[in-house]
Order: sequence, then C-alpha cells, then structure tokens
Amino acid sequence: MFMVSKAEAAAIRRAYEEDGEFAAAVELRRYFPGIADNANARLCARTIASWAPLPPAAKRCPSKKRRKAVR
Repeated sequence: MFMVSKAEAAAIRRAYEEDGEFAAAVELRRYFPGIADNANARLCARTIASWAPLPPAAKRCPSKKRRKAVR
C-alpha cells in the first residue's frame, strides 16, 4: 500500500494522457521504486489516471444536543 500526493497523481495522469499506459507506469515507478512488477505498475497507473475529484462536501446542520433520558 502506498499514498500518492496530488502532485504525483497529476504527473502520472499527465504521462498517461500524453504518452499512454506504459509511460504512466514508468512515471509511477520513478516515484515508487519498490513497485518492481510492470503489470502491477500499469494497473496502479490506470487506477490513478482514472481518479476523479470528490464532490464538495455537503454542509452539515448543527446537531441538537441530546439529553440523557432519566430512568
């Protein structure tokens, strides 16, 4: 398991869009040299390239404080 920063994801996505899947896998392996398998690197690169930004979070209404029921 590994974490990808926004900058790394943007670089991998750009390589994928401009030069294809193999270039994205190479870019991914530049950032994460521990990924030795090309098939796994290509799978991870495809996953990162297909990420979409999350929708904006909905504003939450302030919750009412609940009182403990007296028994």
